[in-house]
Amino acid sequence: MLRISEISFPGFGIDFFKVDSVAFSIGSIDIAWYAIIITFGMVLAVLYTIYRAKPYNITTDDIIDFALFTIPIGVIGARLYYVLSKLENFHSIKDVFNIRGGGLAIYGGIIAGGITVIVVALKKKIPPLALGDYCTPGVILAQAVGRWGNFANGEAFGYETDIFCRMGLKNSLTNYEIMYVHPTFLYESLWNIAGFIIANLMFKHRKYDGEIFLFVFAWYGLGRFFVEGMRTDSLYMNIFGLELRTSQVLAAILFIVCTSVLIYLRVKKFEKPLFVAAKKNDK
Repeated sequence: MLRISEISFPGFGIDFFKVDSVAFSIGSIDIAWYAIIITFGMVLAVLYTIYRAKPYNITTDDIIDFALFTIPIGVIGARLYYVLSKLENFHSIKDVFNIRGGGLAIYGGIIAGGITVIVVALKKKIPPLALGDYCTPGVILAQAVGRWGNFANGEAFGYETDIFCRMGLKNSLTNYEIMYVHPTFLYESLWNIAGFIIANLMFKHRKYDGEIFLFVFAWYGLGRFFVEGMRTDSLYMNIFGLELRTSQVLAAILFIVCTSVLIYLRVKKFEKPLFVAAKKNDK
């Protein structure tokens, strides 16, 4: 949703300043900072995967092929997940396709994109877990960058607080009243950057394909669980009469499953030769 916000970080001595979610306009079409930032994050993820996969003889063309399939299908999945979670807010096909009005859910993107990666990887005879090791640090980096799109929109913030790193916010979501809230976009961005750094340090010590993949999603799930608990705009699901935050439940499952597998394989001292593709003949 396009809006102008007034934002401050009083704990850091930063007084209120205006943030317009519109970066620029082409004729009557407004180009949002959110779209630019998300696109930049995707480009970074692709470039990182190209860099990381090169030593394993996976070509740039292969990674571009993955991106051409995974990114658009991932966006469709993210939108579909959001729409299905809030069906009561959508009254026509036009509403469903109006992404400019806001509404993408990361878990839908992960599910749809993950399935696409598996299918394309098998088609190219690349083990999906090996590819997961090369690309998931780029995915968490893209998510870290993408959260600044929420900042530009003045959205995805937490409940009110007086903590030192609180964010002052005034826009249509606060009924144009000043609120001091948890900057959850910042928490998640910093957490994901830390995960990206740790994942890269792990590459020298990994014992099997899929180890980095498991770590990244365990790390993301742990951070998202706590951050989601602070947010005021969560999607909810009803389980046995209990209203639970959908993303928090999925984050907990992601963390428990991935961490359990990591611990099990470490205890078993599981090791397996790492995948390296046969070099392709130069054309």
